[in-house]
Parts: sequence; C-alpha cells; structure tokens
Amino acid sequence: MGRKGEMRLGVFLAGTGSNMASWRHPDAVADGAINLEYYLGLTRQAEAAKLDFVFFGDGLYISEKSHPNFLNRFEPLTLLAYLAAHTSHIGLAATLSTTYSDPFTVARQFATIDHVSDGRAGWNIVTSPLEGSALNYSRPEHPQHDLRYRMADEFLEVTKGLWDSWEEGAFVRNKETGQFIDPSRMHRLDHQGEFYSVQGPLALSRSKQGRPVLIQAGSSEAGRNFASKHADVIFTGQGSIPAAREFYDDVKERAARHGRNPEEILILPGCAPIVGETEAEAERKYLEIAGLVEIEDALNYLGRYFNDMDFSEYGLDEPFPELGDFARNGWESATDRIKQVAREEELTLRQMALRTTTPKTVFMGTPERVADTMQEWFEAGVVDGFMMNAAVLPVGLTDFLEGVLPVLKDRGAFRSEYEFGTLHENLGLPIPPNRYEGVREPMEAGSE
Repeated sequence: MGRKGEMRLGVFLAGTGSNMASWRHPDAVADGAINLEYYLGLTRQAEAAKLDFVFFGDGLYISEKSHPNFLNRFEPLTLLAYLAAHTSHIGLAATLSTTYSDPFTVARQFATIDHVSDGRAGWNIVTSPLEGSALNYSRPEHPQHDLRYRMADEFLEVTKGLWDSWEEGAFVRNKETGQFIDPSRMHRLDHQGEFYSVQGPLALSRSKQGRPVLIQAGSSEAGRNFASKHADVIFTGQGSIPAAREFYDDVKERAARHGRNPEEILILPGCAPIVGETEAEAERKYLEIAGLVEIEDALNYLGRYFNDMDFSEYGLDEPFPELGDFARNGWESATDRIKQVAREEELTLRQMALRTTTPKTVFMGTPERVADTMQEWFEAGVVDGFMMNAAVLPVGLTDFLEGVLPVLKDRGAFRSEYEFGTLHENLGLPIPPNRYEGVREPMEAGSE
C-alpha cells in the first residue's frame, strides 16, 4: 500500500512555455513573457484550480542564442507585487540570485512581497550558473561553483536573521503613552562573516507566515547540501522512480543530519505533461511541439548549458561529443545528466539537441494515464508533489487543469479548496518561529 494524502502542486509560468520554440505554436501568446494581463489570467486560472503556487524564473545574462522567453521578460519580484494585489490565495514565488544581490536588499524586497501578499511569497534561491552574468555586474569573473554555494549559505543566514528582527508585539503604537515600539523586542543582527557584514535590524516586521517559503533547485553535491540545510521546497529533475527515490532519500537524510525534520522539506520534481483525449492525440501533440524547433536553435539552446559552447564544429549525426568536465562552473548537474543520457542511449548530437529542447516526458497520454503516473510516483514515497511545467502555454496548463486535475481531485489526491491563508500552511509546512522569541536583547531607545 502506497502513501495516501494530497500531493503539492506548483506551476512554472514561463512566458509562452518551456519549449524554446513555444512562441511559434498556433495557440501561443507570442509576447507572453511581457504581457501583464496574460500572466494575471494564468495565475487566476491556477488559483481557481487551487494550485499551491505559481513560479516565475529569472536569469541575469542573455545572448542572441538565448531562449526567446529570456530575451524580453519582466523582473520577477515586480511582477509578484502586481499579482499579489490581484489574487487572494495562491502562493507567488520567483527566482533571485544570491551571487549578484545584497542580503539586506533581498530581505527587504521579499519581506515586502510577503506583506503585500498577506503571507504568500516564495523565493527560489539560485547562485546563477551562467558565467556571463559577471559581465553585467561589474565583476572581474564569475565565482566558481562551490564558492557560490558558500556565499549563498552565508547569504541565507543573514536574510533569515534579518527577517527575525522584530518579535511579535514589538510595535506597541500606544497613542496615550507615546510608546511606538518595545525596544526589547527589536534585534540587531550584527553579522560579521566571510562575505557579508550586516548590522540590521530590518525596517519591516515579520509577515503573516514569518518569512517567505524558501525554494532551491540544486542537484549537485554542493546544491544538495545547501538545499537540505535551508530549503522548504526543492525542485528537481528526475526522470524515473528509481532516480527520484535516490534523490529523495539522500536529501531527506542530509536534512536530518542538519537537525531538521525531513517531513518539513517538500521535494517536487518537474512534471511537464502532454495530455490528449487518446494516446495517439498526446503523441501528435508532442510531435507538433518538437517540430517547432529548428536544429540550429536546438544546438544554441544545448550550448547554453555548456557556457554558450558552439556545437557547429561537431557532426550533427555523429555520436554526442566527449566533453569531459567542460561545464563544471555552470549547469553541473544538468550537463552531467545530458552527457549520461547521450552515452547510455548512444544518441547523436542532433538527437541530443532535439531531446534537450523537447524532452519526451513519462507524464504523457490520456488524463487518466497522466494521473496514474503522478499517483504512482507520489504513492511510492519518492515525491511530495510536482512542479508543473508546460512546453507551450497557455494550452499545456489548460489541458492539465481541465483534464488531469479533476481526476486527481476525484481520487482525493489533491485539494478542492484552500485550507489556509499562507503559503507555508497550504503546503503543510509549519510557520518558522522567530529565533529571538523569549530572548531579550534591547536596543537603545531612539536609535535608528
């Protein structure tokens, strides 16, 4: 008997969709990545379906070879602020880099989003894999992979400390006595570390959910250690139940070694279903999407994972080239997986490039079959839910919400209503306590 209960579901809203040629699809909104009403419509559609959260990615470096959605898109925190004002229950999450940001600013930005949304914010923590990012931030070079994670670890310690600057009841606001705050409930951080020096406090109280939900997607050794220490939700990209089980068990065990409750960390692998009324229709939809991509664009997309490598020097129909540890400072886990799949399945460069742009998902078929596969993974105890994606938006999301989700709801595998007001609570996670609760270290009254 497998695990029962309700799975957690987020959805990645990536402009016209995750496929790099999605903008060419007949049903795509070609300017989706900068279309505010379009994003609001998708978010409201997800909220009506009672999904846990919507998610928006980001990146800090582009070239003429980048995914079309990346070439012209919103800064995601600004987008979250707009969506917060026009929704009421669904969680709102976005990517922000620790490598090219400042902890105090980030703590303030996400605390504001969390207040504006009444406790529905989530932060996907990245360290920025693309080396070109340094060129946009006046940096002489891009920090090495493991160094970026060391920086991120301290960054998170600082931001979490700043979010705890004010205990409950710190703001008295007594008009009769003239007391605005209780100084004993206000705390400076006074952090002095390897990379950051931050006094605090943050000029904003804790939100309804204490702090934003923390999300991470690293699958490398350093990424797994970081995620198991800090993250509430972990995105991953496993393609089979055995691979998902290895990742799930490993990260949960690491979390326990960090002194955390493994049940308070949710692991959500990517799920990009292709849904048809019949198996044949689902296959037709897949081939239609795959056929949108020109081989030159597919090679450019593949090259981005390898620091914008030019694959044109290799034969298209020759075996995928041996690249060694070429991209160790970039998408480490992704490039390792690409090389492994190409080697194990004896794929050519052409086949691997097209496979990368249009993966053939195991979550493909009729609504019942897709629901069966999702439940099989969930009941096997190798996932806590899924991070939904769509090769083409809005049609991919609509197919899932109108076809698969009702099946899951009828089976009791997903909620029919929101139970709570905050993202932490709707994900079944406890609201983090303030580290200073019950500890009194008063600041001098009147200090700024």
